[in-house]
Amino acid sequence: MSTGSEAPPFWWDKPDWRAWLLSPFSLAYGAVASWRMRRAPRHEVMVPVLCVGNLTVGGEGKTPVCITLAKEASRQNLKPGFLSRGFGGSFSAPHLVDLEHDTARHVGDEPLLLARHAPVVVTPDRLAGAMRLLQEGCNFIIMDDGFQSARIHMDYALIVVDARRGLGNGHVIPGGPMRAPLVEQLRFATAILTIGEGDGAARVVRRASRAGRPVAAAHIRPLEGHDLVGRRVAAFAGIGNPQKFYRTLEELGAEVVATRDFPDHHAYSHEDFADLEELAGEHGAELVTTEKDMVRLTSGTADAREFAAKLRVLQVEARFETNETPAAIIRETVNAARQRKLKQRGS
Repeated sequence: MSTGSEAPPFWWDKPDWRAWLLSPFSLAYGAVASWRMRRAPRHEVMVPVLCVGNLTVGGEGKTPVCITLAKEASRQNLKPGFLSRGFGGSFSAPHLVDLEHDTARHVGDEPLLLARHAPVVVTPDRLAGAMRLLQEGCNFIIMDDGFQSARIHMDYALIVVDARRGLGNGHVIPGGPMRAPLVEQLRFATAILTIGEGDGAARVVRRASRAGRPVAAAHIRPLEGHDLVGRRVAAFAGIGNPQKFYRTLEELGAEVVATRDFPDHHAYSHEDFADLEELAGEHGAELVTTEKDMVRLTSGTADAREFAAKLRVLQVEARFETNETPAAIIRETVNAARQRKLKQRGS
């Protein structure tokens, strides 16, 4: 049963009458998005900037990728910081995420997850946010999203694509999930990273190869100690692609007897808790959810925290198929920033 979705389901199927009916609006949206990407002022900052973005609306697995790259930056003796638009409250000035006091409703669930690994600044003004990270002593910035709308120079733009869903029906918003036409977006991309198994990203891989953009692959894998083999579970998720989470549980050997979808970034209510407990009881199953959902619950009300204590959570990480790839991405970002600075001095 689904209680809602951020993206219409038809976006992820072959183009149908709805996509074609909306095509004039998609054409207009794509033209405006393309113009904004080409004309956007790209303010330069003093440190390397790595953007982890996507071509479509949500659900590709950017957050685990950001964390893996931040860990690698730290191994290279850099001090990374995350720049996020957040999801939730609005701020008159860049806000440094505080794990002790901020809630997901306040700053968003993804910034709370990222803040476990490095400083996070939440703001729609990415230039101001970058300056705030510099004040915190960060010398390497990782932008979580912002590929299409950033107003700062990106030294490396890594575009994450779900290998199964790919570009969905290939249409631009509102007829499909694309944020701008593919060719236009690839102009600003440095490399493509496919996540998971499947051939849904084949079109992107072909276009990227023709454009001379390197393509890498990664998988979202559970951390050790999940202990789900043979367990009956009722799974729920309020993320961009809940089906990916359910498939992962099945691949780990869990018996997924019931599922419940919620909109991405969903703020859970007392009624939701009661419905989910009833669902688990009907099937004699344990409730299991994602890290993103768990962080929203544990940073929420007392009622939400009490419910969270009854759940199992699946912790995951992004593992690149080639172990050297994260290190290479960090080095190339640093080298690109170095070349950018040399050009500035020479001009």
